[in-house]
Amino acid sequence: MGKQAAIIGTGLIGGSIGLALRERGWQVVGTDEDEAVAAEALRRGALDSLGPPTDADIVFVATPVGVAAAEARKALAEGAGLVTDVGSVKAPIVGAVNDRRFVGGHPMAGSEQEGVAGARADLFQNAVWVLTPTDDTDDDSLVQIRSVVASLGADVVSLAPERHDALVAVVSHVPHLTAATLMAMADERSEEHQVMLRLAAGGFRDMTRIASGHPGIWPDICDENSEAICSVLDRFIAALTGVRSLVAEGNRGGLLELLEQARSARAHLPYGLDRDVSLAEVRVPVFDRPGELARITSLTTDVGVNIFDLEIAHSVEGGQGVAILVVNAEAADGLLEALGKQGYAPSSRALS
Repeated sequence: MGKQAAIIGTGLIGGSIGLALRERGWQVVGTDEDEAVAAEALRRGALDSLGPPTDADIVFVATPVGVAAAEARKALAEGAGLVTDVGSVKAPIVGAVNDRRFVGGHPMAGSEQEGVAGARADLFQNAVWVLTPTDDTDDDSLVQIRSVVASLGADVVSLAPERHDALVAVVSHVPHLTAATLMAMADERSEEHQVMLRLAAGGFRDMTRIASGHPGIWPDICDENSEAICSVLDRFIAALTGVRSLVAEGNRGGLLELLEQARSARAHLPYGLDRDVSLAEVRVPVFDRPGELARITSLTTDVGVNIFDLEIAHSVEGGQGVAILVVNAEAADGLLEALGKQGYAPSSRALS
């Protein structure tokens, strides 16, 4: 029998995972709270069959974040080998599951279309997919889940759950709330609504595009990540107050400095993962103890190094092993230095 995967929640993300896995030879079973949605996923080829995740090698929980932890625990209890989820909030889910076979995940990909109708097998190609291992995560579970996710074409990075939540509040949650607020402000000007919308080509339309996303997922997200979101909103409000002062005071120099800073930062945003690079193998001797691989992969994220492949070689004598990372050759020296500062003794070699 071939590789077996299960999808719990067969909407846009779950359906896209199913399509991508089936393209790669996996047998995929799936369920959804709405039986009609699951049936549509089956009709569209995202699933081979309908049913629970019993005995699946890996289960993807693609439900709203409010029920993701319960679904993950249920899948683990039913015999799933490995379980991950796709929620955009991680700390509450990871803390509630507490199983070494579970690794929290968040594919940062989407579509203008809602539900399984927008599912695509290539949705994750070059998209960032965050994994959030902890000190309690089993190293082999992390390696296997990372391998499956990377096979879908994603750029996999590792972050601690709490750090993930703080960062996505800045780059995802607050931008969505900002876009929704701007769009609501425009809509409230009912007497000018049609004229305003005619003027809303270009910048306004681009800036508020994300407000067209499905609203149903956002109350859960805001509940689960309220502390980080409110912290970022406070900073954003303070920053806008500062901008208001620059405008009110006619501070042209201050405005220009702000706009130049923003323009420069925007120009340096990454636009995808360049796979056509020279590679190096970095070998890191580690003790076989919980959390070693989580610490190493999180460190690579901190220093901006992409991992193209990852495995853990366990010592036959026990007690020690070697983490083997394939990275961009140009970044290898910097990674060796960072690992050395953390007490590791890594080595590297170029790959032809």
